[in-house]
Amino acid sequence: MNLPLNAQKWLDVTLYPFDNQYIQLDAGRMHYIDEGKGDVILFVHGTPTWSFLYRDFISSLSKKYRCIAIDHIGFGLSEKPNDFDGKPQSHSKNLTAFIEKLNLKEITLVVHDFGGPIGLGTAIENSDSIKRIVMFNTWLWGTKNNPGAQKIDSVLNSSVGKFLYLRMNFSPKFLLKKGVHDKKNLSKKVHKQYIYPFPNKSSRQSLLKIGKSLIGSSDWYQNQWTRLDNLDSKPWLILWGTKDEFISLEDLQKWKKRLPKSVVVEYDCGHFVQEEHSNEAIGEIDNFMSK
Repeated sequence: MNLPLNAQKWLDVTLYPFDNQYIQLDAGRMHYIDEGKGDVILFVHGTPTWSFLYRDFISSLSKKYRCIAIDHIGFGLSEKPNDFDGKPQSHSKNLTAFIEKLNLKEITLVVHDFGGPIGLGTAIENSDSIKRIVMFNTWLWGTKNNPGAQKIDSVLNSSVGKFLYLRMNFSPKFLLKKGVHDKKNLSKKVHKQYIYPFPNKSSRQSLLKIGKSLIGSSDWYQNQWTRLDNLDSKPWLILWGTKDEFISLEDLQKWKKRLPKSVVVEYDCGHFVQEEHSNEAIGEIDNFMSK
């Protein structure tokens, strides 16, 4: 199916050389890519990214596996309806509907950032469909008592925060760059592919809504955390950037304590391991799949 007109103007198909597919959900029209054959790997992004984050993973791993990557409603090449509430729990429902519509089974779930609670929330509800889990920097517990999260929430709920997100496109232009430890690992060419999906105020509502959900959905995160035992029997691979400006090493320690049997690989990089250590992470996932 053809790309939206605006995407035809900016999408770099040399960086993102995939067949674009769409599926209609109750919340809107979802874009996804589905490459290769074999065991299913389902990639779930956070904010302000989209399936482009996993482009190198899909190009490499689709030679052996069926690699599927979605764009959440309001992100990437998916529809950006203003009436969608944009909460992680709503994105999680969309992901569940997507899995059901494509009848996906024996899934290796790959999650990152807000995609952690979104994807793990779906996995908890559909544990029989999940075979193993790969997790980049993320969390799954209550946030309302976290001082850092409180500070971010205060800004996002102010007129200044609204201006920065909706008028200045602050999240992909500035916060994403802050999440890369070595700025040489984020070229201008690549960075533009994260900026262009949000060309105007209307298209940026999803960024503001999910940002407000950092604390706004705190109780939902905590509820998922208490139900994580639904996934205890699954193999877990944790790939973690130790120089993350947003999610700390204390959070990694919390995961290690909760999932003592998980395989943990640490990288000397920021929040976006996918941009800074893609080849190494791809190799770890391939090894994990082979076991």
